[in-house]
Amino acid sequence: MELSQGEVTVLSIDGSYGEGGGQVLRTALGLSCVLARPFHLYHIRRLRPRPGLRAQHLMCVEALRTLSRGSVTGDRRGSSELTFKPGPVIPGTYRFDIQTAGSTALLLQAILPAVVFSDAESRVTVCGGTHAAFSPTFDYFSTVFLPMLERLGVRVQADIESYGFYPGGGGRVTLRVRPAKKAGNLLALERGRLRRVTGISAVANLPLSIAERQRQAALAVLRSKELDAGIETRSVPSPVPGTYIFLKVEAENVTAGFSALGARGKRAETVGEEAARECLEYLQSEACLDPYLADQIVPYLAMADGESIFTTSRISGHLLTNLWVVDQFLQVRHSERGPQGGPGRITVTAGHDR
Repeated sequence: MELSQGEVTVLSIDGSYGEGGGQVLRTALGLSCVLARPFHLYHIRRLRPRPGLRAQHLMCVEALRTLSRGSVTGDRRGSSELTFKPGPVIPGTYRFDIQTAGSTALLLQAILPAVVFSDAESRVTVCGGTHAAFSPTFDYFSTVFLPMLERLGVRVQADIESYGFYPGGGGRVTLRVRPAKKAGNLLALERGRLRRVTGISAVANLPLSIAERQRQAALAVLRSKELDAGIETRSVPSPVPGTYIFLKVEAENVTAGFSALGARGKRAETVGEEAARECLEYLQSEACLDPYLADQIVPYLAMADGESIFTTSRISGHLLTNLWVVDQFLQVRHSERGPQGGPGRITVTAGHDR
C-alpha cells in the first residue's frame, strides 16, 4: 500500500509480515536510501516476545539517517511504527558504535546497499558484536557474503581489528566500499565438485584447549560421513571472552559457510557439532547457495537487470520475507520451486523501480 504526503508517496509496509523480525526494517532502510523512497513501517516485530524497536534496530535507523541526512519519526525503543524519509546518500568516512554485543553484520546489511550504490567510495567502521547469535559471523560475512557480492560486480574490503562477543561486544570492523551503478545477475544452479572444507576454531581470553575441543568435535561429525576438514585453532584479540567455530565449504561454483558460538554453560563439543551438522545438511542437499547467502543476496539481485536463478539448501522464512520486502520497493517477479524449510530453486526477475 502507498500513502501520499503532499507530493511524496510513502510506502506502507507491514512489519509483521512473514518471519516479522528486524530484517524487514533493515532491508527497507537500505532500499529506501538507494531508491530515495520514504516508507512507513507498522506492526514492527509484533509477534516477537519483546515487540517493537530494540536498541540494535534503532542503531540501524540512526546509521541510515546519518548516511542519507534523512528524517525519522517513531525512532524510540518499543515503538511499533516508524516513518523514514531519506535524503541523498553522502559517501564518506563513518563510524557507528552499537555499544553492546549487537551484531555488526546485521547493521552492515542495512548500510551496505546505501553506500554501494552511491557515487563515491566510503569507509565505514562499525563497533559491537562481530560474533553474535542469530546473525552472520565476521568470518561468514568476509569470506562467503562479500565474495558473492564481488561475483555480482560489487567490491567491498573488510578488516577486523577486534572481535566482539556477547555480552560485552567490543568488536571493531572496517569496510572500504567501492561504488557500483548496479549489481550483476546470478546463475547458480549447481554447486559443482567439492574442493575442500576448511575452518577456524577460536577462543578469546580463554584456554586454547577449548578451541581444540570444538575442532575435534566438528571433525568427528564430519568424519562420520567420510569427510575431512582442515580446521585451525587460534586465539583472537577481544576485550571480552568468547569462542566460536566457522566451517567454510569451497566448491567448484560457490563458497558456503557455517558457524556456531560458545556460551556460558555450553560445552565446547556442542559448539563444534552444531557447525559440522549444519555443514553436512548443506552438502547432502546438493544445492548451490547455503540458506543464509540466499536471503542476504536478494536485495542486490533485485537491483540488477533481468533474471537471476539459484538453488538453495533451505528456503527459509528469512528468504521469503526478504523477497516480499524487496517487492514493496521494486518491480520484481520471483518464484520459488520447493517447500519452505526444504531445498529449492529461486528465480528473481528484476525490473524498474516503482
